[in-house]
Amino acid sequence: SNQGFAGGSASNTNGGGGGGGAGAVGVSTTSANAGAGGSGVASSITGSSVTRGGGGGGATYNGTQASGGSGGGGQGGKQSPVSQGSSGTANTGGGAGGKYATLPHNTGGSGVVILRMATADYSGTTTGSPTESTSGSDTILVYNGDGSYTA
Repeated sequence: SNQGFAGGSASNTNGGGGGGGAGAVGVSTTSANAGAGGSGVASSITGSSVTRGGGGGGATYNGTQASGGSGGGGQGGKQSPVSQGSSGTANTGGGAGGKYATLPHNTGGSGVVILRMATADYSGTTTGSPTESTSGSDTILVYNGDGSYTA
């Protein structure tokens, strides 16, 4: 339900601030080193704790590359020597790592839709290919692609 936080700022032309995550702002930088991505938020809706929505790490020209935030954020890139950043982790909604000038773009991680309901209320009518599981007296549907549930 969290809408996320702002990205970090940068006051040096060689290092960028980290992207904001679902749980924290991206790290700001005043040097050639890039700022890390903000952390995501942990949820136990599936029955075990998983962190999602981490911000992407900032890029740098020749400083230290920045890590992505916990929850699938990608690592930022580096121009000199060239080191490609990384994309956000699939099914986490994690942000892409930043790129510097001539490096290829990274992509954000795909999202996920999770439905949890009392098993007594579960109709069993789904489309697509959700992963179905139970936890106690609840049924959990995890959609990593297209699909629907009809109550």
